[in-house]
Amino acid sequence: MDDAGWTGRFIRHLEFERRLSPLTCANYRRDLEALAAYLAQQDVADWAQVDGEHIRAFSAACFRKGLSARSIQRRLSAARTFYRYLIREKEVGKNPIASVSAPKAKKRLPGNLDADRMAHLLNIPGEGALVDRDRSMLELLYSSGLRLAELVSLDLDDIDAQDATVRVTGKGSKERVVPVGRHALAALRRWRSTRGDLANAGEKALFVSNRGKRISPRAVQARVKHWAKRQGIDTNVYPHLFRHSFATHVLESSHDLRGVQELLGHANIATTQVYTHLDFQHLAQIYDQTHPRARRKDK
Repeated sequence: MDDAGWTGRFIRHLEFERRLSPLTCANYRRDLEALAAYLAQQDVADWAQVDGEHIRAFSAACFRKGLSARSIQRRLSAARTFYRYLIREKEVGKNPIASVSAPKAKKRLPGNLDADRMAHLLNIPGEGALVDRDRSMLELLYSSGLRLAELVSLDLDDIDAQDATVRVTGKGSKERVVPVGRHALAALRRWRSTRGDLANAGEKALFVSNRGKRISPRAVQARVKHWAKRQGIDTNVYPHLFRHSFATHVLESSHDLRGVQELLGHANIATTQVYTHLDFQHLAQIYDQTHPRARRKDK
């Protein structure tokens, strides 16, 4: 294909104009490279030559390689956005993905920990800077429903202890202010008192590694798994699970979908509506267990 000229320009557009995260840009690059490699095999030399049949054949080839419907959807979405950019730049006249339907993926409901297991997980024992850091990270993930990228990008001055809030920079560099619970505030106060044992002089990051610099997403994932194992949690625990649990528990208590949308920083209410399915499952389970006409008679 175009020796990565247009794809390179597109990625720079995502980085500097749309200000998407490095991880998101890397995903776009990988998906477009897969499409470009396929088209090169088909002797398609220019993006303007691509039509709907090429894209449908690419989707089928991905399926034959064992990619999930969700992964194929993501690749087609990346290509669709790329072609919108090419149209804007007047490199092509039409979007060949517009007429292509992505394969339907099974709807997966996000996992979550119930309130009791979450409380047990957060009851981290021990003392010292590393324990204080881990305890405050986990408490903040659950207290404020943060994404992993949002957590690691926090600076010291993003926490307002007096107002009990945290200023978060989310997707698309959009800022929001989210409440911080009392347990998380207490953990953060303790961490601030011992942070100097780890942090390099002048480091502004709220959370740092044992090398004194801003902690990495991979390190947070490892610490979450470490404490889940130590606390005897027998399910797969990962940073985003705290966000799912936060949303589910707030929705169960408040039934305020718009409020949860604001707290999570979702641009579209449809993204938040997945948690209504979880809430309904919870209510249905209670109904089955308690309603006289729902309970099965013992045989």
